[in-house]
Amino acid sequence: MSKNGSRLSSQKETKRFGFVEWFRPGEYERTEAVLPDILSGGASYLRTHLSWAEYLAPGGQEWFDWLIPKVGSEIDLLPCIHYTPPSMSRTGRSSGPPANLKSYADFVDHVLTRYGKYFSHIELWNEPNNLLDWDWRQDSDFLLFCEMVGGAAYWAKQRGYKPVLGGPCPFDPYWLNLMGMRGVINVVDAVGFHGFPGTWDSEAGTWGGWDMHLGEMRGIVDRYNADAEIWITEAGYSTWRNDEIEQARRFVKALNVPADRMYWYSWRDVPPDVPVQEGLWFDPRHYHLGAVTHDNKPKLLARLLVEGGVRKVQEVAALAAPHLASGAAPIVVTGGSGFIGSNLADSLLSDGEDVIILDNLGRAGVDQNLSWLIERHGARVHPVLADVRDLLGIEASFKDAKAVFHYAAQTAVTTSLVDPLEDFETNARGTLNVLESVRKAGRRAPVIFASTNKVYGALDDLGMVELEDRYIPENEVVRAKGIGEDRPLDFCTPYGCSKGVADQYILDYAKSYGIPAAVLRMSCVYGPRQFGTEDQGWVAHFLIRALGGEAVSVYGSGKQVRDVLHVDDAVAAYRSLLDKIARVSGNAFNLGGGPRNAVSVVAVLREIEELIGRPVETSFGPWRAGDQFYFVANTEKLRSETGWAASIEWRSGLRHLAEWLVANRFGGRQIRREKRKASA
Repeated sequence: MSKNGSRLSSQKETKRFGFVEWFRPGEYERTEAVLPDILSGGASYLRTHLSWAEYLAPGGQEWFDWLIPKVGSEIDLLPCIHYTPPSMSRTGRSSGPPANLKSYADFVDHVLTRYGKYFSHIELWNEPNNLLDWDWRQDSDFLLFCEMVGGAAYWAKQRGYKPVLGGPCPFDPYWLNLMGMRGVINVVDAVGFHGFPGTWDSEAGTWGGWDMHLGEMRGIVDRYNADAEIWITEAGYSTWRNDEIEQARRFVKALNVPADRMYWYSWRDVPPDVPVQEGLWFDPRHYHLGAVTHDNKPKLLARLLVEGGVRKVQEVAALAAPHLASGAAPIVVTGGSGFIGSNLADSLLSDGEDVIILDNLGRAGVDQNLSWLIERHGARVHPVLADVRDLLGIEASFKDAKAVFHYAAQTAVTTSLVDPLEDFETNARGTLNVLESVRKAGRRAPVIFASTNKVYGALDDLGMVELEDRYIPENEVVRAKGIGEDRPLDFCTPYGCSKGVADQYILDYAKSYGIPAAVLRMSCVYGPRQFGTEDQGWVAHFLIRALGGEAVSVYGSGKQVRDVLHVDDAVAAYRSLLDKIARVSGNAFNLGGGPRNAVSVVAVLREIEELIGRPVETSFGPWRAGDQFYFVANTEKLRSETGWAASIEWRSGLRHLAEWLVANRFGGRQIRREKRKASA
């Protein structure tokens, strides 16, 4: 056993792992796309199937002649040889035993001859106690299986290869012991194990934990072949409830169990139009087991692996659920690791509040904001890594809340146009889940919601005057004061619709259920801790590109005007609503920098050039759907009800953001000295 212990210690230190990915015949493009991504995620191994049935089907040999060399030349490959050709099966199905048991060993021999230079191990069958993979009704004592696999394993070893016995699912110690008694374990180099705790394996029922099951397995294997390794050939977790952080945590647990190798199932979700063994969408869990979605959007696990490898996943997975003192009444900030949420949380924590940060860490960089909050405020920061789409996963966070700030959202118009269903689920259903969690808690905690100026639509009816560098409204009142809350709602784009629905639900819960609630319809907010992209957070995005010496793309003429607002002023506005919630409940307020901070896109670019001391390469593209020529918030209602007013002039705020970016992202380079005095 000391040999095995030494081997496991070495494996644990290196943290090597693999992925399972089934490639179906003809999926040339998908294979070409997925393989580099798996490698970028740090995987050392790949397990895929080499279906006997598919190989003998028309075009099968051609497919595997391409697939096995392609994959095996780039990563340590484990081919799984299974599925009987129906014409050779005793049942006429691929799960049936072959009529001639030796024909399986003959096929394995053929595979070794044709492809053997691309792998060292070969897996013999998959989930033999699963009726869909091996019809044990035709082989109730597994005599046929043992003769078939035992013979193939013996011959593979004779040819210098290392056979792996396919893992049962669910784990069955009696079946495994039978494999030992029949001599199969004695002729293999590794034994597979499949475990899906929380997905297929019920933790309230049959699942006893990795240590228990693998310990039991090790004891059985050692009785027959102490040199055989234990491989987790499939472990996984389905994110069908949108609980991506739990998938990351399960990955870390599976990687750290006492096994010699671990393959995670899988890299990419099964496409929604592809049937699984039981049939198309027989069980939705099948379609959410990947580290990325079927259309290649990274889930949290994939993003963390690519950004920082296993260590990054471990750091995030280790973030604890809140442990609040009895009677504590925290403030919940959904999206609290995001830009505005983290700045608000910092303000609340600085005043001595306990804050629950409810966030799915779905946006790149926001985990840095969470780490920053924890470093600054320690035990009063209570991370809850969950998604607002997962009602069961978030309800407990609101049980004792004394107030809620709801920022969690899908924030990009462009993304909503590509995937309106996900946009709706996050913004509309996610908000309803938050409201229901607050209502069920029974404490009537105030809810302050971050809405958007997009609920007013494109404002196409506002006549505009086009000047050299900006648009201004023909209406002198709008030009002087901005757009007020009396403006009719006119939802535009899926994003505007989903946020508008959420906006109205917040106000209705104040009326229907007496929950103190208010809405801020925001213009453009900018400032430190913003990881701006081309799709959202344009001020920070422009600065990041310019500081990095990269070109900036502007959509439209660049003359569109926004009243940009520094995040410190935004935080003050949100806190002012909470302070006055008894007075403002049931109301929506426009929030922006107002006419004093109204500035065009090209004017911001010119100011950035002044700050960095060099021109910014700029290109112009077509207008985007729903983009407004002009939006400046009339904040008189907010000022009248709460006393709030913006205090930071936009040029001063832009310099502040630039200095923060330089210090935190660009190695502390000097920002060009200011040529003029900027008011604040």
